[in-house]
Amino acid sequence: MRTGFAALTIAYTLSQFYRAFLAVLAPALATDIGASAADLAFASGIWLAAFAGLQLPVGYALDHLGPRRTAAGLALAAVGAAVFALAQGPAAVTVAMALIGAGCAPALMVSLYIFARAYPPALFASLTGLIIGVSSVGNLAAATPMAWAARDFGWRACLWLFALLTLLTTAALVAFVRDPPRVAPPDRRRAGFLAVVRRPGALLLMPLTLAHYAPVAGVRGLWVGPYLADVFHLGPVALGNATLAMGVAMILGSFAYGPIDRLLRTRKGVVLGGNLLLAAALFGLGACPDSGLGFAVALLCVVGFAGSSYPLMIAHGRSFFPHHLAGRGVTFLNLLAMGGAGLAQILSGRIFDSSGYAGVFLFFGLFVLAGCLPYAFCRDRLD
Repeated sequence: MRTGFAALTIAYTLSQFYRAFLAVLAPALATDIGASAADLAFASGIWLAAFAGLQLPVGYALDHLGPRRTAAGLALAAVGAAVFALAQGPAAVTVAMALIGAGCAPALMVSLYIFARAYPPALFASLTGLIIGVSSVGNLAAATPMAWAARDFGWRACLWLFALLTLLTTAALVAFVRDPPRVAPPDRRRAGFLAVVRRPGALLLMPLTLAHYAPVAGVRGLWVGPYLADVFHLGPVALGNATLAMGVAMILGSFAYGPIDRLLRTRKGVVLGGNLLLAAALFGLGACPDSGLGFAVALLCVVGFAGSSYPLMIAHGRSFFPHHLAGRGVTFLNLLAMGGAGLAQILSGRIFDSSGYAGVFLFFGLFVLAGCLPYAFCRDRLD
């Protein structure tokens, strides 16, 4: 299983790369194929929407087909990377991002399903934080290394390379991932997705699940690039370095959120406090978007760190679902997280057209704050 776990980690590393690489390519894509910031915001949102739209089928497949066959869907991302490499305009980029998002849909969920089935519930958040933290090297690769590679070899060559890596990783998943024993539900009439939505206590965390990932996905996935380039006139490598700093902050956040609930004996308190800090950093960027490069990068790093509460958010939601709903429960929560991020990213492009970068940051901050309000009344659970 160690080889299978390594393949799963690489798969999610690729997923992290694909959701973040547009930020450093934005200037080159504008020059080469005429893709504007709004075009790329839409394409990035479509990636997240396609990712989210596949979560319910992925959850069904995990519970009925098992993780090994479900993981084979990553091959679609290889097709998308090839389409991106051939793109001649913004429309092709959007199609490519849709294919990549759909292919990446099972990348993390397969691991979370195995964690939920094979390990004690108390370790779920730590294991989730571990794989997200380690796989965030993909986020780092989408920063300065991608800027260097695109400058020296061209962005099309880079996409062809990642198409090949994705295809090889898919083959490794099919060869080495092992399925845990299936668990039959006690009552098959209660095994569908309605049973997931009706779980007692889970409704109050759903708004924050919808909102918490949107800022870090939207800002790191795209807006950090055009924002720093337009406002502070950063070149490709300097831009890569700034996004790298934000990526490192995201890794540190993933590792910090994982075990901290057991140290402080509260899961809800850590998630709520972290997301209030996230909203505050976004409001700071919205209020003073041009106050200085150091100030901006510092707040972007706070967004990256505080916005990495996904492992704990999913662990809190997972605690409301029994084993026979593990696959569908976790993928439903992921649908909310990625769907909210995709919707917010698409809306952010429209907001940018009317209100600029300040409007984008304020929008993300208000979205998170709105999710925090019902979550404050959610029941705390550590099991």
